[in-house]
Amino acid sequence: MQGIDHPIRTLRDVGELLREWRQRRHLTQRQLATAAGLSGQLLGAIETGRELPSRDAILRLADQLNLPLRDRNTILAVAGYTAAFPQRCLDDPVLAGISDMVERIVRDHAPFPALALDHRWGIVASNDVLRRLIGGVDPALLSTPVNWARVVLHPAGLAPRIANLAAWRGHVLTRLRRHFEQTADAVVADLLEEIGDYPSPTATTKIAPDGVAVPLCLMTVDGLLTFYGASAVFASAVDVALAELTIETFYPADAETLAIMRRQAAQPTTVD
Repeated sequence: MQGIDHPIRTLRDVGELLREWRQRRHLTQRQLATAAGLSGQLLGAIETGRELPSRDAILRLADQLNLPLRDRNTILAVAGYTAAFPQRCLDDPVLAGISDMVERIVRDHAPFPALALDHRWGIVASNDVLRRLIGGVDPALLSTPVNWARVVLHPAGLAPRIANLAAWRGHVLTRLRRHFEQTADAVVADLLEEIGDYPSPTATTKIAPDGVAVPLCLMTVDGLLTFYGASAVFASAVDVALAELTIETFYPADAETLAIMRRQAAQPTTVD
């Protein structure tokens, strides 16, 4: 079959990958086959390595399985097909306009903190407000690549300064677990295990001022800052790097925080 170097190994591996994703999504063969417009008999043959799916069939199955673009490319490659989605670095000239836009969104969110994360919670952009708030954490946590989950929850990071650490830790871990369920990324699994080994908080002093969401409550020299976070993704992205990018913005959850942030923004910038 043209384009397939090792058909026996490939048939088995493609079937195994698709079966693992189907089981992870809690779908039966019949449910997936019907949704993808395939016969149950064909899907069974694909999963057991008796039939190599066409490129179109893989993409239809991947779509019904809601696979990340990176994993769709992986299955296509294992089957011997070309990638369906470009997989560039964010500093690629083709993405220059997008990178500039992300930097501008993050920068212009001042006087409130904002950052952009990759698919493993690595920080790819942040504004001066965020960098000021995380000042004083262990420099090792700020060595490239900088991971936002570690910066926030590591005992040498922001954790000692988070007033509602138990609640915020639970929020971060829940998001990471959902991300792992979606991507099955082994690096995210290792990160979850690492964070799970951090000392567990024993108390929380503030959870949610109005009970609508879990805020980030950060103790600073200027007072307690309470933020609500919002996440934005590029839902229409067809490039892997862009599809994996998340912009995290934080907004004052109370009048006291708003006043402090405005007062800080009005202070002249100190030049070292």
